[in-house]
Amino acid sequence: MQEHFHFTTDRVKLQKQYASILLFVSAQLSSIQIPLQRRNRHLLKQKDEVIITIHVLGKLLGFTSERAWHRFVIGNLFPKDLFPERSRYNRRCRALSFAIKWIRHQLAKRGQHHAYAVVDSLPIELCHSSRMYRAKRFRGIADIGYCASKKIAFYGLKLHLQATDQGLPMGYVVTEASCHDRVAAETVMTQIPHPYNLGDKGYISQKLQKKLYEEHRVAFWTPVRKNQRILQSDAWKQWMKRKRKVIETVFSILVDSYRITEIRANSVSGFETALDGILLAHSLVVLGLVER
Repeated sequence: MQEHFHFTTDRVKLQKQYASILLFVSAQLSSIQIPLQRRNRHLLKQKDEVIITIHVLGKLLGFTSERAWHRFVIGNLFPKDLFPERSRYNRRCRALSFAIKWIRHQLAKRGQHHAYAVVDSLPIELCHSSRMYRAKRFRGIADIGYCASKKIAFYGLKLHLQATDQGLPMGYVVTEASCHDRVAAETVMTQIPHPYNLGDKGYISQKLQKKLYEEHRVAFWTPVRKNQRILQSDAWKQWMKRKRKVIETVFSILVDSYRITEIRANSVSGFETALDGILLAHSLVVLGLVER
């Protein structure tokens, strides 16, 4: 489908999306100094804010292939002689990854004013299950884990994400697939602390709850197991179950619309840049700064 986007894309809407993202990115970059030491700076075909905007726009449109996206850009947004060639564009995106991360972090801070946040994890499968024992992609970083919801083992990574009740991504951590949710919970929730957080049964730990509240003033509620002595009313259980559904909706959007589980990068820097671009694009849509 991506090979034929130039035949079906609404050019007017595309230009509006590009202009909206560029306006926001330019305003954010004006407040930070980008410490990039470049030779022949005067020969750059496009400014940093344009490169970041193009990267985020590609994630907004759901492109997973950088080759297809670059071909789309020079066919619809810029003439070939006014835009960097593909490998140089990809290198500049990775060089600007810290700026993309900083901009996303500034947006995520707005979530502290939302009612509550929900924490959960999403498995990112890097290969088919039949190849999990001989896969080489991200070897030494990824490993084999178990997805309880799908009841399958998989080789890959795990995205631990904190999202607000309005679907705005806040803190996140990417770990190996075998990492338990409780291990990454504190890191996720203390990046941009929200006073009220909800989690599922995978996060049950009175020690964790106590530590989060005493050290960070973060209240963290989870359901209880049947063998625990803590009593919770049926109304409370139903309320928590209903409120936790927001994170499932966020994951569904990230997977179906942004294709977050199909990132093709083979390097850590490329994977991180793509992931931050997806979360930034989704944050802009959630906050109404860009039309999807």
